[in-house]
Amino acid sequence: MMEKRYEEYAYVLDFLPHGRPGVRVSGRAGYRAGALVQLVGEEFFTLLEALVKEGVTLKPYDRVYVGKDAREEITYIIGRVSYEELTAAAKMELPSVINRIVLDREEWFINFFNTARAVTPRMHALELIPGIGKKYMWQVINEREKKPFESFDDLQKRTELPNPVKLITKRILEELAGESKYRLFTRAQ
Repeated sequence: MMEKRYEEYAYVLDFLPHGRPGVRVSGRAGYRAGALVQLVGEEFFTLLEALVKEGVTLKPYDRVYVGKDAREEITYIIGRVSYEELTAAAKMELPSVINRIVLDREEWFINFFNTARAVTPRMHALELIPGIGKKYMWQVINEREKKPFESFDDLQKRTELPNPVKLITKRILEELAGESKYRLFTRAQ
């Protein structure tokens, strides 16, 4: 079976009721320029821009369906956008929206800490997370060998790692901004 490579749900970063200058939608048959929304996907952290259905108003943190089936709030996914193309408001909301997604997907991220491996002979995937150097990396590896981590609290207590959610959020932001050669949590834009 082919692995799903698109977002099903995304969180609103910014709602632009009158669209934004420089975005041409007129070239697309059947779609009119109107309210735009900038979003971040909940699975791959894909940055998206979409056309909002007429009469729908969205606000930051709203979770909307962006999958392949009929959508309630979104008319059309215009496409991916780069971090640089986000509005100032969207960039401001991004860290707290990502933080929320990380908390909501705790089990997935804990599994990452339980299974992360080396990415090169000299570097472990854990070391790519800001704030995790050799010391914390070995604490995580040694503790997970005794017993897999069950939650962020468990991870923090057993390794003394400062605020894992904040560290993961920081890593995701670095990847979205194009500041890292390796991608742990996002897809190439």
